Amino acid sequence: MILDDKKTINAWCSYDWANSVYNLIVTTAIFPIYYANATQAAFGGDLVTFFGIEIDSSVLYSYAISFSFLIAVILYPVLSGIADYRGAKKSYMRFFTYLGSLACMGLFFFDGANIEIGILLAITASIGYASSVVFYNAFLPEIASESKMDAVSAKGFSMGYIGSVLLLIVSLVLVQMPETFGFDGAGSATQFVFLLVGLWWFGFAHIAFARLEDRPTKNKITSQVLSAGFRELQKVFTSLKERASALRYLSSFFFYSMGVQSVMLLAPLFAAKEIGMESVEMIIVILIIQLVAIGGAYLFAWISILKGNKTSIMLAIIIWIGICIMAYLIQDKTSFYGLAAVLGLVMGGIQSISRSTYSKLIPEGTKDTASYFSFYDVTEKIAIVLGTLTYGAILSLTGTMRNSILFMTLFFGIGLLILFFTKLQSKED
Repeated sequence: MILDDKKTINAWCSYDWANSVYNLIVTTAIFPIYYANATQAAFGGDLVTFFGIEIDSSVLYSYAISFSFLIAVILYPVLSGIADYRGAKKSYMRFFTYLGSLACMGLFFFDGANIEIGILLAITASIGYASSVVFYNAFLPEIASESKMDAVSAKGFSMGYIGSVLLLIVSLVLVQMPETFGFDGAGSATQFVFLLVGLWWFGFAHIAFARLEDRPTKNKITSQVLSAGFRELQKVFTSLKERASALRYLSSFFFYSMGVQSVMLLAPLFAAKEIGMESVEMIIVILIIQLVAIGGAYLFAWISILKGNKTSIMLAIIIWIGICIMAYLIQDKTSFYGLAAVLGLVMGGIQSISRSTYSKLIPEGTKDTASYFSFYDVTEKIAIVLGTLTYGAILSLTGTMRNSILFMTLFFGIGLLILFFTKLQSKED
């Protein structure tokens, strides 16, 4: 592939357009609220029975998220090692796209009573999404030069936000006026939305698949290759240890990701349970977040150009801490809408700049970028596992998500402190 080729960059960015609808509509906007309402209607309250075990539905959902990312963490080293060894990043990206999108379509059949099916499909879709992204991210150093990585990364996230907003508006219309489109209620319209999201993800992903290229090595898979990913991660870790700034940055990224990802994944349940948001209101909240996030990705890319990536990320973390404190205090829906706008501003910014900052820290001329991004994604996914487990545990112990979200400020604070004492260097230094 030609570096900085416009068509290749646009094709790469189009995968954000394809898969972000899952992350936004299913993971964030609609499924958590539908899940809460459907299970409450089926079981008559917050307590549900999952494979014979009685558990709070919100705690079960947070643990399911943790489990899905734990599985992804275990798979990453093996898959990235094979992908690099065989030069097959696109092939694995395609496989997990199909797995995730088909599982998403399967949520059409989840009605609340069959909670086991719903949770298993949600876990499978989450694994497909998270695993495909690691191979997608690994293409960034292969398509963009270091000077353009911030802008390309921001463009990808922005395309994802735009595509997500378009389909979210369609979803809002379907859920708001179900009878107009032949549905018997908002519930069946929501189930159709899950099917629509899976089809969107599956279909538009092929734009990226048509342009991105594997670098086949014709190497055969052996038992040693299956463990090669762990050896590659060890090599990556050894390489990063020689670059103290990179290792410190990843340590900071680990802690603030525990906060960022936990808040983003569980905010819909927080809005439903603590603020009393309904499905339609939550979709409006997500629309606000996404529209602001488009500008936020470019704003923080601009700040990084003026003041550097470190300053850009630190500013975002400070705002995240403020968001958690305000969420703990907020009682009314109007204030929550305002908080959503602020969250959107930093959501796009911190994700985009975090990805491009790490890309700059990968040694020049590295071919096995999948292993480097596997290390990055393993770091993030372990953070998600521990963050969501902590969130669920505090909820289980105290009975309120307000305490859970306030506790996230500790993770943000640790990440901020580590980053403050980190000198970020580019791969060319």
